[in-house]
Amino acid sequence: MRLLIVIVNYRTADLTIDCLRSLCEQIATIPDARVVVAENGSEDDSGARLSAAITVNQWSDWARLLPLPQNIGFAAGNNAAIRPVLESPDAPRYVLLLNPDTVVRAGAIRALLDFMEAHPEVGIAGSRLEHPDGLPQRSAFRFPTVLSEFESAVRIGLVSRVLARRVVAPPAPDEACRTDWVAGASMIVRKAVFNAIGLLDENYFMYFEEVDFCRRAGRAGWPCWYVPASRVVHLVGQSSGVTDVRQAHQRRPAYWFESRRRFFMAHHGRAKTLLADMLWTAGYALWCVRRALLHKHDDDPAGLMTDFVRYNFLPGRAQA
Repeated sequence: MRLLIVIVNYRTADLTIDCLRSLCEQIATIPDARVVVAENGSEDDSGARLSAAITVNQWSDWARLLPLPQNIGFAAGNNAAIRPVLESPDAPRYVLLLNPDTVVRAGAIRALLDFMEAHPEVGIAGSRLEHPDGLPQRSAFRFPTVLSEFESAVRIGLVSRVLARRVVAPPAPDEACRTDWVAGASMIVRKAVFNAIGLLDENYFMYFEEVDFCRRAGRAGWPCWYVPASRVVHLVGQSSGVTDVRQAHQRRPAYWFESRRRFFMAHHGRAKTLLADMLWTAGYALWCVRRALLHKHDDDPAGLMTDFVRYNFLPGRAQA
């Protein structure tokens, strides 16, 4: 096997079927590619519908369903599909993590494979994510830092210009370039990276797992690149519901705060994590005052400040 594509489904059967359909023609040009759909304990009819779609559409030559007994999260769901394949005699050279809320444009998978073959020193590469109308999404990122937390919270143009090199999500570049990390919505990983650092950290239920993975890979000598020749439509947030723009005021789940805190503690230490938390809180408070005075639109998650304080400063936050 040259390429294993992993899609983790959780109550998104329609999206996953559309994603599989978009892969059909590309898989035909990459005969040594296979797809595993990890059905993450959806507790609905996802498993039956996905199984039927694979059979009816005659995708079983290249796609199979992996039922999981319960929702174990994004990192663990991917690992459940990746682990046994990497341990097999037919271990793939590459693994592509692909969100169910994606539609793969023509040639996108081939572009990633060709890039990785041409650059054996690169460990991870990500696609250009875009909206259905073709407009690019921010897809090449910098690692979060103490100062980036303040910049993202305060939302003042002057601060963003001064801290331009700290902005986590700059505009998407037009050319292939090295970057800190790419989104797990479409991220290809060389087998050697897994050999060097292991699988995704399953302590991240969802969010920040790919940031952590790219950070560990970079420290092990495997850089990450952004490859805009690989174009993938990303229906933002529709697989998780957390960042879905159609649900602007939905409360952010506890696991988002827990994953953010885990990343900062692991890669910045306790003192810098506390400083980052304090700067975010101060920056967001300033933003709330400006928003009220200037009558700016509020599209933040409900209770964002309250939840941030609860999960980062109050005792027993993880159990709340």
